[in-house]
Amino acid sequence: MTGYDASHEVSENALMPDGSLTLRRATVHEARVVLALISEAAAWLGTKGTDQWSSPWPDRRRRDARVRESLARGKTWIAWDGAVPAATITADSTEDPRWPEQLRRHPAIYVERLVVSRAYAGRSVGAALIDWSGHEARRGYGALWIRVSAWTTNLPLHAYYERQGFRPCGYHLDVRYPSRARFQKPTPYRLSRA
Repeated sequence: MTGYDASHEVSENALMPDGSLTLRRATVHEARVVLALISEAAAWLGTKGTDQWSSPWPDRRRRDARVRESLARGKTWIAWDGAVPAATITADSTEDPRWPEQLRRHPAIYVERLVVSRAYAGRSVGAALIDWSGHEARRGYGALWIRVSAWTTNLPLHAYYERQGFRPCGYHLDVRYPSRARFQKPTPYRLSRA
C-alpha cells in the first residue's frame, strides 16, 4: 500500500462517539495548535517518571518539520471541543520501513503523535481516535491493522496500548530511534462507541 493516499477518502467533520468533539483534518496553519498539544503532553509526561518527549527528537527543528510535513500531507487531525483543541492524531497509510517486511505485506494505518489534552484525559478520546483511524483505513483501502510505535522506555504507555487491544510486535532495530516498541491490532469493522 505504499503511496496510497487515504486522506481524500476520510470524511471531514466526523463526530467523536459521544458527539461532544468534532474531528477535522488539520491545516498547515494549525501547526502551533499541534505543537502546543505536544508541549503540554511533554510537560505532563515529565511528572510521570518517563523520559518520553523530555526533549524533541532528534531536535526541535526536525521534530517540528515532521509535524509540518504531516500537516501538509493531510495526515494530521484535530479533535475540537468548539474552539478548544482536545486532541490530535496523525494517521498515515504509507508503510513504515522500520516494520518487518513480513508484517508490511498486509495493509495498515500507522498512528503517530496521538496526543490528548490533559483537560480531556480519562474520556476515552485516545481510544476513540485510534478506532476511528482504523475504521477509516479499513473503509478507505482495506487496511487490516492499526500500528503504533511506542516510546521504548514508557512501559505504562505499552500497557495502555495492550488494554486497547494491541499486541506487542517486537522492537525496531534502530537503537537510536526512541519509539522502538511496536504494537498492532486489527482494524475495527465499525467505529467503536466506547
